[in-house]
Amino acid sequence: MTRPEDLRTQLDTLTTEAFRQDLAEIDQLPTLEIAKLMNGEDTTVPQAITAQLPQIARAIDEIAARMGNGGRLIYAGAGTAGRLGVLDASECPPTFNTWDGQVIGLIAGGPAAMLTAVEGAEDSKDLATADLEGIKLTPDDTVVGISASGRTPYAIGAVEYARARGALTVGLSCNAGSALAAAADHGIEVVTGPELLTGSTRLKAGTSQKLVLNMLSTITMIRLGKTYGNLMVDVRASNEKLRARSRRIVALATGADDAEIEAALTATDGEVKNAILVILGGVDGPTAARLLTEGKGNLRTALQEAPTGA
Repeated sequence: MTRPEDLRTQLDTLTTEAFRQDLAEIDQLPTLEIAKLMNGEDTTVPQAITAQLPQIARAIDEIAARMGNGGRLIYAGAGTAGRLGVLDASECPPTFNTWDGQVIGLIAGGPAAMLTAVEGAEDSKDLATADLEGIKLTPDDTVVGISASGRTPYAIGAVEYARARGALTVGLSCNAGSALAAAADHGIEVVTGPELLTGSTRLKAGTSQKLVLNMLSTITMIRLGKTYGNLMVDVRASNEKLRARSRRIVALATGADDAEIEAALTATDGEVKNAILVILGGVDGPTAARLLTEGKGNLRTALQEAPTGA
């Protein structure tokens, strides 16, 4: 276990923990001025991510290859970083119709840590190992360790365990030269600099992590054929809003009228991708399902095999 004095020394070296003397009197400023300062700080985040785009793209291509073989995308982090992983994972089923457990968010301390800090959970590599053993990690899986500091034992432990077992590993941090990046196959270090409030890494660091996780999951799903152009053709219509969105997506993809769209969705049990294939490919519902299965879910591939597809 790291001694308190050693931890303080480590924190002193981290950009994310640096103290900004120019903001020492921020509490004395008018609210509008503080808001302007905070907004200005946030505008620097995309530029920090830009510098890491080549590393992000390389990681995505490998993640997509693993998931194409049946692997899973697994996020592992503590505190804010862990919550952001859980958030991104939870959005994948309704957006991309991922199967249960295809994208997983692990947070140090378990589900209870989403709302309340679990004392000492982030300091345990063993806890990360136990969590990954609990989901039966395989070599086709990808584990993304998330930590603003890049030194969180839980995130590093998850990456170390996963890499030792042949899984793909990604280390996402906000400090250069981090232990997390060094432990992973792909190190993504988005250096966002000192925070508006010293050490409050839920701010710029958290924003950058959210944006990078958006890229990892979204572009991976594009590579896996879960979109048609920029349309979410794998959307899971689980409520009225999403059912309305489904009809709109079919209309945008096909240009068909309402009656044809309703007929196609009825023939395919509401599956957007299948309905588009019925209309554009000139096939019935069962044939659309078969073509998509043969094409590994890729609508463009299925359309090439349909009688009137392109």
